[in-house]
Amino acid sequence: MNGRTPASAAVTLLVIAKEPVPGRVKTRLTPPYTPQEAAALAEAALADTLRTVLRVPARRRVLVLDGTPGPWLPPGFEVVPQASGGLDERIAAAFARCDDGPALLLGMDTPQVTPDHLAGVGHEGHDAWFGSAADGGFWALGFADPAGAGALVRGVPMSTDRTGAIQRRRLVEAGLTVGDLPVLRDMDTAADLAAVATSCPPGSHLTATLGSLAETVR
Repeated sequence: MNGRTPASAAVTLLVIAKEPVPGRVKTRLTPPYTPQEAAALAEAALADTLRTVLRVPARRRVLVLDGTPGPWLPPGFEVVPQASGGLDERIAAAFARCDDGPALLLGMDTPQVTPDHLAGVGHEGHDAWFGSAADGGFWALGFADPAGAGALVRGVPMSTDRTGAIQRRRLVEAGLTVGDLPVLRDMDTAADLAAVATSCPPGSHLTATLGSLAETVR
């Protein structure tokens, strides 16, 4: 862990994700990839994210899922359905399920995440944690006390190049002390995919899947 304190075992870790169904996930990868290939890459990214979360000490690990679990889901996760509404409403609803201490939510678009990226989350000293994405969004959001998370998330415009800045400003303006996590790149486009794959730890599902697709004659 490079000398840093590991994440507190008291934290609840939530992963918000879509079932990797062709035509419903990673549509910006098509082209150059087919919908089936894009779904395979999404499944690999999700599997890598879940594997990392299993390596982080936590009170609970929760998959907030739009869809149905598949063989990519390892043991050790509670599975709850996503709420209806926009992404801000779905994130707010996910935090509403957390009433037993600090909680951190992350997505499935940063499969390069490692336990080291989450070091320190859940410890005293910060009221919130925030992981900015390189495209202007965010890949992680956490609260020492999730009770007020909904009011701080609802109404934030999602999927824009200002989403991260607006969300982080909400936290600061509410008087919260914010612990910043490393900036990571989301896996949205083919260019993102190539860059993210080079940052994945050895043995990642994403790297293996991308390698197998590269061997396919198009």
